[in-house]
Amino acid sequence: MSAPDADLDGPLPALATRGALGGVLMGLANLVPGISGGTMLLASGVYRGFVEGVAEVSTLRFRMRSLVLLASIGVAAALAILLLAGPIKSLVLTHRWAMYSIFIGLTLGGVPLVWRRARGASVPLVVGALCGFLVMYALFLAQGASGTGSGWMILLVAGVAGASAMILPGVSGAYLLLILGQYEVILGAIDQVKTGLRGDFSLVWGASAVLAPVAIGVLIGVVGISNLVRWTMARFEKATLGVLLGLLFGSVMGIWPFQVMAAAGGPRTTYAPSGWQVAAGLLLVGVGLAITWLIDRIGRRASRKSA
Repeated sequence: MSAPDADLDGPLPALATRGALGGVLMGLANLVPGISGGTMLLASGVYRGFVEGVAEVSTLRFRMRSLVLLASIGVAAALAILLLAGPIKSLVLTHRWAMYSIFIGLTLGGVPLVWRRARGASVPLVVGALCGFLVMYALFLAQGASGTGSGWMILLVAGVAGASAMILPGVSGAYLLLILGQYEVILGAIDQVKTGLRGDFSLVWGASAVLAPVAIGVLIGVVGISNLVRWTMARFEKATLGVLLGLLFGSVMGIWPFQVMAAAGGPRTTYAPSGWQVAAGLLLVGVGLAITWLIDRIGRRASRKSA
């Protein structure tokens, strides 16, 4: 990935359009447990360009194409998060099994994207996949083990965790926020900002106590992880792609649809679904898979046209 990437080729308007599409999808992904923003960027055909661009900017190298791509992704993601934080939070809380079924399909839809880049099985790929899966299994076991306090340091850590979802396909930032007990806290603060921008700026100031450390953590995480991924992809591509595959498969464990949570990040209680729920759940998984496939097709077609 050290050479200029094909994701940055083509006319600037086409590049900005692809970046905006990826940004909207990444913003949505960062709001819901189980979906990876990195997976959505991968499906949109701008993942490697995004990682390359962040790595360039963090080392004070500025190219117009990188800046256009990063700006279009960042603005679109921010707008999606600001406008949809409240509705997405409500849907997850009131229709968990249906939403989680879609999330499973969206998450597993990233598997063929990574597999295509891996170009076949190998020992490094298998070992990397096992390591990635074990990491997600450990996070799954840790869910509910942490407290739900929201001190400055835990919010900073939450920001770094959320940033991982922008860089690592398969890692859900919202899922990590659930584990840290900060999911509802952060989404509530974002929704408070949207309300405050209508005229009550004291609400915006109050929400900044939560969002400022999160933003600092996101900045640290994006810069650090993007450079790490760039370095490992250049030197250990097969193993890195294997880790990403393991992360994708492992992340599904935490989004079993038929469960009830006492609170965000709290204990889970599974229940036996009815027949129609099983059928509808499978259908919604298929919908999620189809959405990822369609996004991938759009991204690949845009890449070919701009080449």
